[in-house]
Amino acid sequence: MKNSTLAAESVQGALQKLGDPSKAQFLTRFFKTGAGEYAEGDVFLGITVPNQRKIAKQHKGLPLKEIEILLRSPIHEERLTSLFILCERFKKGDEKDRKSFHEFYLKNLKHVNNWDLVDLSARVLIGEFLLDKDRKILYRLAKSKNLWERRISVLSTYAFIRVNDFQDILDIAERLLNDQEDLIHKAVGWMLREVGNRDQKMEIGFLDRFAEKMPRTMLRYAIEKFPDSLKKKYMASGKNPKQTTKQNGLIKKTKLRKTKRISK
Repeated sequence: MKNSTLAAESVQGALQKLGDPSKAQFLTRFFKTGAGEYAEGDVFLGITVPNQRKIAKQHKGLPLKEIEILLRSPIHEERLTSLFILCERFKKGDEKDRKSFHEFYLKNLKHVNNWDLVDLSARVLIGEFLLDKDRKILYRLAKSKNLWERRISVLSTYAFIRVNDFQDILDIAERLLNDQEDLIHKAVGWMLREVGNRDQKMEIGFLDRFAEKMPRTMLRYAIEKFPDSLKKKYMASGKNPKQTTKQNGLIKKTKLRKTKRISK
């Protein structure tokens, strides 16, 4: 007979019991699940993160094939709880186990498709695994057309930042300066702030080179803990999206006038 704590159905049942329709309605709006929004179609039960962590710990022995059932679920909390279980297993596993969990995660990246799912798993399941390994995969993910894969590339570097290894986040941040997604701007700014928390000179060196090119949100996140004088200095030099839009509009109009003159 199958041990109930080792079946995906046990996790699903535990989550269903804790569902709260009013919280689910709020989360549906908070995580932008409407048509055309970044999490279109995501389904919520309305369960707090601490309760999901508790359920994950109760099912930490769940086999990968059962974790995969949860991770491929349309229900957000089932996916997040499966990632909590995976992180628990990773932290306590040996090198062979950790490699298996890391590869499983990469195989199922398309189901890690909201910012909290990324933020609560990528540092452990990619970053910590790569601490002493080649990191080329992060640069491939940083070039991805998929928003969540690019965010994963950024958040994975948090594991390196925590041990004062900053080069990868600085390189990836530079590559993502022109990214169009606000969720990437926030992620990059957050990680740059974490660099500054440990080595402010290192962050300032990056800002001195790139502040003028940084989207405003990225810059605001990066300098959040700076003294007011430094904040004013960098915000004065940051890229203004409205100004850039106006400049692009003027360029287009100028090109159009030139085209009309030539055609005459």
